[in-house]
Amino acid sequence: MASSIFFSPAANAVTVAIPTPTPTPTPRLVLVRANNASASATATAATPTPRLVLVRANNASASASASGPTLTLEECEAAAVAGNFPAPPPHSKPPGPKGTPLIKPLDLTRRPRRNRKSPTLRSAFQETTLSPANFVLPLFIHEGEEDAPIGAMPGCFRLGWRHGLIDEVYKARDVGVNSFVLFPKIPDALKSPTGDESYNDNGLVPRTIRLLKDKFPDIVIYTDVALDPYSSDGHDGIVREDGVIMNDETIHQLCKQAVSQARAGADVVSPSDMMDGRVGALRAALDAEGFHDVSIMSYTAKYASAFYGPFREALDSNPRFGDKKTYQMNPANYREALIEAQADEAEGADILLVKPGLPYTDVIRLLRDNSALPIAAYQVSGEYSMIKAAGVLKMIDEERVMMESLMCIRRAGADIILSYFARQAAGILCGAKSN
Repeated sequence: MASSIFFSPAANAVTVAIPTPTPTPTPRLVLVRANNASASATATAATPTPRLVLVRANNASASASASGPTLTLEECEAAAVAGNFPAPPPHSKPPGPKGTPLIKPLDLTRRPRRNRKSPTLRSAFQETTLSPANFVLPLFIHEGEEDAPIGAMPGCFRLGWRHGLIDEVYKARDVGVNSFVLFPKIPDALKSPTGDESYNDNGLVPRTIRLLKDKFPDIVIYTDVALDPYSSDGHDGIVREDGVIMNDETIHQLCKQAVSQARAGADVVSPSDMMDGRVGALRAALDAEGFHDVSIMSYTAKYASAFYGPFREALDSNPRFGDKKTYQMNPANYREALIEAQADEAEGADILLVKPGLPYTDVIRLLRDNSALPIAAYQVSGEYSMIKAAGVLKMIDEERVMMESLMCIRRAGADIILSYFARQAAGILCGAKSN
């Protein structure tokens, strides 16, 4: 519908004639030629220079006067004082189903459900949050070119360190995961009773660290400090002839391993061996080599758990004999975690870790309540595989159980979570589906 525009230079005025609008008002743009002289009553110019002004006109506003006079503020207030408004509708509640008893409401001062009655309120009062920044993604690496699936861990692979690993890191970063921990599958020919390959500066882990730091300088790389991937005996330490795991001699090897990893560019070294006194020894060794900024995440409360089975398949690191109960903690013990935590903190640990995660949320809370250090938790391979298996069998909703389990670990007090679900969960949090 056309509009007419009239400009009167003498009156410095613009008249816009807009016809009655259609039933659905549509905003439109009107180009109006205005006179600069109107901007100043005292401006002196022989011939005013016109300029163009872009005005947004709305048919609805133009028709307001056509529908009747607009009330002034005083008239509106007078109507409010006089009560000239329709009566409010009667208050009523939807009825319950047939057979619902008629009762007198309970005299309750507090009804916690009031704060849960709408999605907006539930979101406003949510105490624990989960974000991709809370995740550390464990990555299995091997010397091969091709990625090898891990049977006991659906969706997980031993990644070729040159290609598959890079692709996985790219995908994780796309959904906001920027922290990674490396676990190597070492060829049997390089394993030995003393795990010397663990501190080879050109070994699989140092090579991988250098490659990742070259391609992704801003990511955070955690490393595992322990001898079991490198040991021909499959234990975290050197094994004496009588089967005893040697504590101090093992720590000597671990110090060389941590320094080698730091030299390659590791941001955080993570002793998972559970030898007594290793945190202090590692801190001293790192500082002596100038690596004062390399952090230590201590596996403070690492339990001798049955949940580690799929992980050991992934790395082929099962003990060749016996078990790890003489150095890993008894699953029945709770207070003992405080002893380990106090020792690690005193020796210079920067982060305290609990492993496994969900079955040990009480221990996570214990450390959270008794230390100001960041707390990490490891949602281990057994936890991951159980959720995956139950999801495949349609016994649970895999996605919802995954997210709930991670939220529970966070709620218990973990600042970061090492989880094989990290990329999948981060994709959900970001509104994207990870491949």
